[in-house]
Amino acid sequence: VQLQASGGGLVQAGGSLRLSCATSISLGSMRAMSWYRQAPGKQRELVATITTDSGTTYADSVKGRFTISNDKAKNTVNLQMNSLKSEDTAVYYCYVGNWVNRYWGQGTQVTVSS
Repeated sequence: VQLQASGGGLVQAGGSLRLSCATSISLGSMRAMSWYRQAPGKQRELVATITTDSGTTYADSVKGRFTISNDKAKNTVNLQMNSLKSEDTAVYYCYVGNWVNRYWGQGTQVTVSS
């Protein structure tokens, strides 16, 4: 199973980025698909989750700015990030899982300059 995250980069505060996670498995078999992030010196934190029935949840720090979505036909999970802040700087990881299996992508760096 492979999860390939892309779309990270350097952006100015207030800008936007769109992360994408291409998976080699059928998202229809997964219960939840998420994006996590880890900033230097901090623990990995959950940013956003979308469930198999398309329910979404977000960390309070990103509500109203980030949108998670998936494309089951293409087996991709996306994270649209708008109004980026310097505190959003981190390595972002995609995750998919169900009651039996959990899979992580390799991470993509997002750097927001103030």
